[in-house]
Amino acid sequence: MQYSAAFNPSGGAAIVGLGMTEMTREYSYSATGLAGIAVKRALDDAGLKKEDIDGLFINAGVTNSISTPLQTSLGFRDLKLLNHMNAAGSTAGQMVQFASLAIQAGMASHVVCVFADDPLKPGTSAGAAYGGISNRSTGMASLPASYGFFSGANTSYALAARRHMGLYGTTQDQLGAVAVSTRAWATMNPAAMQQKPMTLDDYHGSRWIVEPFHLLDCTLVSNGAVAVIVTASDRARDLQQPPVYIAGMGQGHPGNPRQAGYENEVNTGARIARDTAYSMAGVGPNDIDIRELYDCYTYTTLVTLEDYGFCEKGEGGAFVEDGKLGPGGSHPTNTGGGQLSGYYMWGMTPVSEAVIQTRGQGGERQVQKRDHVLVSTQGGILDWHSTLILSPNADAGTRN
Repeated sequence: MQYSAAFNPSGGAAIVGLGMTEMTREYSYSATGLAGIAVKRALDDAGLKKEDIDGLFINAGVTNSISTPLQTSLGFRDLKLLNHMNAAGSTAGQMVQFASLAIQAGMASHVVCVFADDPLKPGTSAGAAYGGISNRSTGMASLPASYGFFSGANTSYALAARRHMGLYGTTQDQLGAVAVSTRAWATMNPAAMQQKPMTLDDYHGSRWIVEPFHLLDCTLVSNGAVAVIVTASDRARDLQQPPVYIAGMGQGHPGNPRQAGYENEVNTGARIARDTAYSMAGVGPNDIDIRELYDCYTYTTLVTLEDYGFCEKGEGGAFVEDGKLGPGGSHPTNTGGGQLSGYYMWGMTPVSEAVIQTRGQGGERQVQKRDHVLVSTQGGILDWHSTLILSPNADAGTRN
């Protein structure tokens, strides 16, 4: 794919502010209150004032309790750009992409992208917050439940993992290796919700959720918020933090009718998103130094690594089992603990850690080589994918 000299999206925008609340399983603030804290921290981080912001993109979590009226709650006036977006977990990457494009088109100067959610209220379990099990369907709609396929993400992702196991021989130990490597990173992240070291025996000893998933195969559920601020590259250089340049970006949405002949669960839209992002940044998988992947389940990490070309299709299990994803490994992945052990802020989990790593501010967990940091956000049941390639280098990508 070629980009015209008049409008080349690579390298023209940067992330300049990052704000995060504390991540918790306790209820302290509403989603609106959490969003306000994260946005204020992002502004302070960038050295910007509320009056500098002229664009706002909003992503609500499962509670869907914030939308465009958040502008007024946050005190933003005379915005040139405003939207409430929801492509599930892929939204965070998409917000950054659309902010970048809008800035380069002259529609805005500084755009805030915020995710906030408060699913864990008093008396509400994580399962209840995310839909739980429903068996109330009748007629044809009741057939899945009659075969043991209940609604909810756990069952759907478990079925996808089972398909991969059946096709390629992927094992439980290989899924466990993902969980162990991710926890190893979390032990070095003060913001991670799970910091206790984990062994493969610990993984196998955790209770079953839906086979082949143990508890430690599944994401945390968190209350919190994350905000980032996007601006033009030339403005970014004058602000407080090291700019995180957007070298490449892409999306992939193959469509999944859930019918025979479709294998989206083992061949995801990341294959489409990667081609656009790699081309725009002028890189390939061998050039990626750090991988921040949406990891709502251990299987998601494994299949995403395949679809970004880090290994061949079907080889993800063997690829991850030797520990190469963890600290000191050749393919550092989900360096803050991801969603499995860090915090579950939908796509803002990988985006936030990618900003930290690209800036070189990861402390004990900082990966030294960080020229190209891949961010993958996804939503649905592996349905919607968004990719960012970030860099600390102003000349990253095909624009320069």
